[in-house]
Amino acid sequence: MGSPERLSVLFFARKAREMSNFFIELSAGVLPWYSIALAAVCAYFLGNVNPAIIIGRAKGIDIRAQGSGNAGATNALRSLGKKAGVLTFVIDVAKGWAGFFIPYIILGEFAPAMLCGLCVILGHMYPAMLGFRGGKGVSTTFGVLLAASPLYALILLAVVIFFTAIFRRVSLSVMIAVAVALVLVFNAGSLTTSIDPLWIIILLALVVWKHRENIARLIKGEEPKLSFGQKGKEK
Repeated sequence: MGSPERLSVLFFARKAREMSNFFIELSAGVLPWYSIALAAVCAYFLGNVNPAIIIGRAKGIDIRAQGSGNAGATNALRSLGKKAGVLTFVIDVAKGWAGFFIPYIILGEFAPAMLCGLCVILGHMYPAMLGFRGGKGVSTTFGVLLAASPLYALILLAVVIFFTAIFRRVSLSVMIAVAVALVLVFNAGSLTTSIDPLWIIILLALVVWKHRENIARLIKGEEPKLSFGQKGKEK
């Protein structure tokens, strides 16, 4: 057996080769690039559909000018109320789930499913139709993972719910779930998910990046708690 560092390098090298199989097939013409491009574009623009913004506009409110300015479920809950928050969460999860299956609908196969999952998340985070100001992607990422690996996704959801109930800080619970997600992948991956770890790392890295301001406030002890009693401000 080699050193932990060598084993780690070998692991990532092997996973990189596995992940590249999709792109090798694409370049070899096994998968039609134009169909994959169409699927990816459809997934991206599906991600542009933002329920928090739509519900806010129906109420005469720009959700991106309220609370944290984030067009996601938590800010919708704080700024628009419980029903809007729940509806936003459900729709964002549904579009992540649907985005994963777009290539099956267009191509009749799942080869580029995680690519389309990534595209629907990017469409939610950086929507071209909404000035590239979207949400932080937690619910949509959950939807993609739910479609790709239900057990894995539900474990992470349970982690978020559990720690939100304790600390009442969604951002902190999400970061804990990110850590749990990585632990599960690298220590019990075959038992919890069949998704290639590198795809998961990419998705989680995007979520962490979008939460960088929340992380800074958590470190300073300035991140506000979630309150169900009244509408409040989420920084």
